[in-house]
Amino acid sequence: MAFGDYPAEYNPKVHGPYDPARFYGKADVPFGQVKLGELGAWFGRRNKTPNAIAGAVSRAWWRWQHKYVFPKRAGIAPFFQLTVASMTFFYLINYTKLKHHRNYKYH
Repeated sequence: MAFGDYPAEYNPKVHGPYDPARFYGKADVPFGQVKLGELGAWFGRRNKTPNAIAGAVSRAWWRWQHKYVFPKRAGIAPFFQLTVASMTFFYLINYTKLKHHRNYKYH
């Protein structure tokens, strides 16, 4: 699969219009239904190539867009989510500088 192409599993006659938020590969047990004994085998069945990881991130982005941004009466939730995510990200990347400014209590 080249960059920008449809997934190899996508068949327009079977699936209809293409949805970037949908996984067209073989269905597997959802992560929430995996038992602890089967967890290693479940992770072993995952495709860990860079293209597969990029596809999973892309599907997550599109699902988030369809749920919070694209509805007609979209609220303010996506703006708050992006604000909290960016605040957390910048706190984490600056943590090594911020931890030196702690107020220590000496007894």
